[in-house]
Amino acid sequence: MEPRLRVGIDIGGTFTDLILVDDRSGTCWVAKTLTTADDPAVGVRRALLQGLELAGAPAEQIRAVIHGTTLVTNAIIERKGDKTALVTTAGFRDAVEIAREHRYDMYDIFIERPKPIAPRHLRFEVNERLLADGSVYRPVDPAEVEALAERLRRAGVEAIAICFLHSYRNPAHERQVAAILAERLPGVRISLSSEVVGEIREYERTSTTLANVYVQRIVEGYLDRLQRELTELGSTATLLIMLSSGGICTVETARRFPVRLIESGPAAGALAAAYVGRLTGRPNLLAFDMGGTTAKACLIEQGRPLITTEFEVDRVYRFKKGSGLPIKASSIELIEIGAGGGSIAHVDQFGLIKIGPDSAGSQPGPACYGLGGTRPTVTDADLVLGYLDPDFFLGGTMQISREAAEEAIEREIARPLGLSVLEAAWSIHHLVNENMASAARIHAVEHGKDVRAYPLFASGGAGPVHAYRVAELLGIREILCPFAAGVGSSIGFLAAPLAFDFVRSAYARLDQVDWDTINALYREMEDEGRQLLAESGVPPEQVSVTRTADMRLLGQAHEIRVPIPGGELGPQRAGEVLRAFETVYRDLYKRARPGVPIEIMSWRVLVSGPQPELTLRQPEPPVGERRKGQRPVYFPEFGGFHPTPVYDRYQLRPGDCFDGPAIIEERESTVVVGPRGRVAVDQHLNLVIRLGDGGGSPRA
Repeated sequence: MEPRLRVGIDIGGTFTDLILVDDRSGTCWVAKTLTTADDPAVGVRRALLQGLELAGAPAEQIRAVIHGTTLVTNAIIERKGDKTALVTTAGFRDAVEIAREHRYDMYDIFIERPKPIAPRHLRFEVNERLLADGSVYRPVDPAEVEALAERLRRAGVEAIAICFLHSYRNPAHERQVAAILAERLPGVRISLSSEVVGEIREYERTSTTLANVYVQRIVEGYLDRLQRELTELGSTATLLIMLSSGGICTVETARRFPVRLIESGPAAGALAAAYVGRLTGRPNLLAFDMGGTTAKACLIEQGRPLITTEFEVDRVYRFKKGSGLPIKASSIELIEIGAGGGSIAHVDQFGLIKIGPDSAGSQPGPACYGLGGTRPTVTDADLVLGYLDPDFFLGGTMQISREAAEEAIEREIARPLGLSVLEAAWSIHHLVNENMASAARIHAVEHGKDVRAYPLFASGGAGPVHAYRVAELLGIREILCPFAAGVGSSIGFLAAPLAFDFVRSAYARLDQVDWDTINALYREMEDEGRQLLAESGVPPEQVSVTRTADMRLLGQAHEIRVPIPGGELGPQRAGEVLRAFETVYRDLYKRARPGVPIEIMSWRVLVSGPQPELTLRQPEPPVGERRKGQRPVYFPEFGGFHPTPVYDRYQLRPGDCFDGPAIIEERESTVVVGPRGRVAVDQHLNLVIRLGDGGGSPRA
């Protein structure tokens, strides 16, 4: 029988989420299990077995597994990668440590900068030089490189990043040095900046190349173990990997360029929001994904997440831009806006409650898990407030303790501050909501958007618990909670197309562009992308190509991404490019561009396969009551606990409506609706929550 199942798997800091879909019927099953931090592949196997058991299907029926992971991020943060050296142009050994002139905090005299992956004693220089146009000023001396190989061997180097000045215009020197080093240092992994990120800006390019080769061995080993787990289960499924940009790629691409996977898990959450938004006629959304470790937000515009070409990892200060290692790669633009369910609450030296950045993760977990954790977390506070049912956590498969949560909050928060346990729990819950709302508001303003105009899409295990209050603080009047919101990122994996993105830096003023050169660059990138898709089995007629360019006003420091029309470009079409720039500029800054020349730094291409068809249908549940009963839940509008109806998510049907306050439970997450909310179930089983001014009067 032809395999009919597709699987999406997301490994988070606390839970591993899975969705399994039958492509013939659209029926889907979800599974959630604690992440096994020591070997994430073990948690994947458990989730997969759980999903197959629910579906009543053998592993042989799986035809594709799409996977995202935080493995790369964690390896960089924890510095668990290979012993890595940098080989660079003479005179530029310290550029990766000098970094930018910009200080991310002007007034902190003890400011800490992120430590480069390659320490100074493992940064080596080669006496070569290319000019800005790619021409050779000083050629490579092979004898010098051979001597360098011996120094690298004596240093015990396991990985090498090669990054020469202006190699994005001419990769010949990097390739020549790599060939010599590879011959003399077998088994040592080598990454070239011209292959990893062929773009201008030495610091960012060097940092990205170092990160890529630093984690390469770890990612290769992990993907090999994952493939082996599938084989041992009896599956011959194709394993595909989610990219930070929202596309998916083959294992071979992931092995060569693991740095492109850094935001792969969170990116899938944004794709899930975009998918549901298109499905429900809401092309513009604010995606809010809160899991066990972090909460992230992303603006969805016209059915697509916003894309950035640079982000940071391993920040010294979690929310301070500029305090982390820059990674120059296409990524869905996600902003970390707060803590997750497992983030630890504590009292700082000023007697104020702080949430995070430390997280209890899956081991030892929040205090209520009973797995060894003793410190209070956001999940503990939600449990004390009555938002979570201790007997129905993960559908009742995992018992949690309200008493343990109360004890931790009382000891660490309530007693030091002279509060009751209830006051301390609400303070934790409210503070994390305020932090997330504030960060989301700033994120929208930075993009020239009014967040109040965007419905809030809530996903993740903790997202639906906090969405109502976050929306209220933001002035948002509509919340969208999809079915299986607790494994929302996994849905995004199945909605992503195979895609590859490419970039070439070729600086030019718009009125002086050599269009023959640019047309050749675009053809080269498009041909490479089409070949990769063809090797992955995508028919040529189903390939789509999107062109963009990084443009700015003459002399500016940063660029904006502008769509570039297809076909042959030339002087006669420069006006089209200018108008595209003016449209993006006006949309972002709400003003017309000044009358100064335009310059273009880099040219980009996204080559993608067709958008997968995804129609999800839930298995028919046993017939039951939509109301499971009621329990006391804390709402400040009532001055304390209030008897609140609890609904069974699996019994709700399209057309159902009811007022808040209410609790709606499913196995992987819980939706909390406040007194001003009104809930309606749409035709796709999404919960649409509208916040009114009066709504939901207290009930006896």
